[in-house]
Amino acid sequence: MDAVPQSIQVDVVYLASDLLEGRKTGTHGEELASNYIADRFKALGLSEAGSDGWFQPFPFSMSENPHATGSGESRMGRNVVGFLDNGAGTTVIIGAHFDHLGYGGAGSREPDTNAIHNGADDNASGVAGLLEIARQLLASGARNNNYLFVAFSGEELGLIGSKFFVSSTLRSDRKINYMINLDMVGRLGESRAIAINGTGTSPSWDAALDAVETDLVLNKHESGLGPSDHASFYLDDTPVIHLFTGQHEDYHKSGDDSQLINYEGIFRVASFSVDLIEELNSNGALSFEKTVDVSQTRTAFKVSLGVMPDYVSSGGGVRLDAVMDGRPGASAGLEKGDIVIKLGDVDVTDINTYMEALSKLSDGDVVTIVIRRGDETIEKTVHF
Repeated sequence: MDAVPQSIQVDVVYLASDLLEGRKTGTHGEELASNYIADRFKALGLSEAGSDGWFQPFPFSMSENPHATGSGESRMGRNVVGFLDNGAGTTVIIGAHFDHLGYGGAGSREPDTNAIHNGADDNASGVAGLLEIARQLLASGARNNNYLFVAFSGEELGLIGSKFFVSSTLRSDRKINYMINLDMVGRLGESRAIAINGTGTSPSWDAALDAVETDLVLNKHESGLGPSDHASFYLDDTPVIHLFTGQHEDYHKSGDDSQLINYEGIFRVASFSVDLIEELNSNGALSFEKTVDVSQTRTAFKVSLGVMPDYVSSGGGVRLDAVMDGRPGASAGLEKGDIVIKLGDVDVTDINTYMEALSKLSDGDVVTIVIRRGDETIEKTVHF
């Protein structure tokens, strides 16, 4: 493998520094981050492609509770947009959000802590990967598409920046072929597992993914919906995939810092993305397909086990990356590293069946959970 460019670490360290105060949309930290990304786009040799130079400003209403009804304070955020023009009839969008949670508050898993949430993995890692993809594509022979690189803001507030982009002339003035989204690609583990979400949104994805030579372990998920910016494009009938190296204990906490990032992992994910783009270079326009989206039909969970599942686990069941103290899972005796294979009457084979099992439960339910712990299969009782 080629040497990892130092620019990947430089990008993450700057974007995840205390200077940017958590990059919350509509703040000075977001402005500093967007200026940095614009400067990097320019230095790489991209062309400015926003509605205002490199930027696409968008209005939004800021509330302390982003899920509250009613209006909040009117503010402005901005996406950053760079373009590689190959004179092609179709354009590929490569996206990553650069905003995060500021000093915490709504969305933080430390809601009572007033501390800078630097968001190194979420999602300075994705922005660094985006910039590395741009660097590699500028030297690539894959010229049958143009490439639009978009660093989105407002993702943490409900995909605001990407929704605005999709409804704007920046999107409607171009024939979009497909969209690749990088969100949380900075914690590639020893298993080399990466989740690829959205593989059902075009019949072209599976064959192209299988054709790319890589030592990454690809865990494919068909649904085009999900809590990241690719969902905005999927709902606009665009083929999408989302690359994700997995959840971890620092997610949406103040401890998501740059010293914990796997920089070689970001490089591998970015290089894999370029290989995939090159594999698709001669495919023409990808056809779009709707997927069976669990989140479209499932009501909100009434209960929580109080664990963090490993979204890239494979081999049957769902591995637990963390078990929160004082929650039903901990009270039942679950431990980090346990693999859930049954919850209630549902056999858990992957993250989707795990969520299906949770959706059937209510407060006050008492159910059996079956786990694998090492070589043992253990039954526990969970009180919700």
